[in-house]
Amino acid sequence: MDEAHTDQPTLARRGVLLAGGAALLTVPKTAGSAGDMTRQEPVEVSVELGRPDGRHAFEPSRLRFETGRLYRLILRNVSRDPHYFTSDEFAARIFTRKVQVTQSGPDGRATTLAEFKGSIREIEVYPGHAAEWWFVPVATGRMTDLRCGIRAADGQTHAQHGMTGEIEIV
Repeated sequence: MDEAHTDQPTLARRGVLLAGGAALLTVPKTAGSAGDMTRQEPVEVSVELGRPDGRHAFEPSRLRFETGRLYRLILRNVSRDPHYFTSDEFAARIFTRKVQVTQSGPDGRATTLAEFKGSIREIEVYPGHAAEWWFVPVATGRMTDLRCGIRAADGQTHAQHGMTGEIEIV
């Protein structure tokens, strides 16, 4: 084959790539802003960690989220013991925007004490306190590994005492 013949497919591919790139540049501005997750109002979901009577449980123990929506998951520890909210499978299917440590003031309003960003797979909340996990689910699935791994006085984990749950992302 001669040189001129072998260059033609390359030039044709470049033309297709340039045409495709130009088409991307002409997408109407409204299409991009409709999916702007920084402008979403979060869907608020609350989970109580532990029970005031000392039982180890998540309430509710079944959670359901939708991909592409911003959530503010409020984890409130209503017990006398510290608790974990742990799910490796869940953490792998979400984008964490931030986690905030909050404290309720005398007027009942929450004050943010600290904020963390980056990958999070486990949150520990101390008795009487709360944390907020802001995230966007990016992959679907049913996770059955929600648990609290803290050890009770008898040597068993809170999960072994029933503090487990299920998360579904649709």
